[in-house]
Amino acid sequence: MITAIREIRRAKGLTLDDVAGQCDPPTTPQTIGRLETGARTVSVAWLNRIAAALGVGAGDLVKLPERPDIGVAAIIDGNGVRAPRHPATVAPPHVAPELVAVIVAAGIGDYRAGDQLWCRRLVPDAFAAALNRDVLVPRSAGRFAFGRLIGREGGKLHLLPLGVGTRQQVLAEPPWIACAMRLLRTL
Repeated sequence: MITAIREIRRAKGLTLDDVAGQCDPPTTPQTIGRLETGARTVSVAWLNRIAAALGVGAGDLVKLPERPDIGVAAIIDGNGVRAPRHPATVAPPHVAPELVAVIVAAGIGDYRAGDQLWCRRLVPDAFAAALNRDVLVPRSAGRFAFGRLIGREGGKLHLLPLGVGTRQQVLAEPPWIACAMRLLRTL
């Protein structure tokens, strides 16, 4: 199996030791190196562990012929713009069944007209993972609420809507929420 572990690790500026320490449970840098080079077979369990350590989806670590990676031309940091020291690529986003989109028609809060938000649907047991993140919450009659999830008590969610001077909303027992994961903005 051809993986993009090394490319993604380097693009994130992480060392083998960094990734090994962030794995759960931690492993050795040598093991990560062997998995990157193909000297050791990458199982699904290893893909999941390394993906979690890198903060990407497991599918992003697998190179698929029908999904070409995007070459990195430059890196911007506090010292300016520079070419990458090693060839690097980034994996384009892939669609997953739990994703929903939100389109911003008029600017509000940090969002501009034309922005698209990709949100991951979460079941009630996973709502805590969305604390202090922007979420879409279904309401009755096909309506929705959108804002920052600032708290959870039992089945009630505390939501701070976008915009200046808005008041906190308390929403009772939604069947799901969708946490904003990616902002797509046309320049």
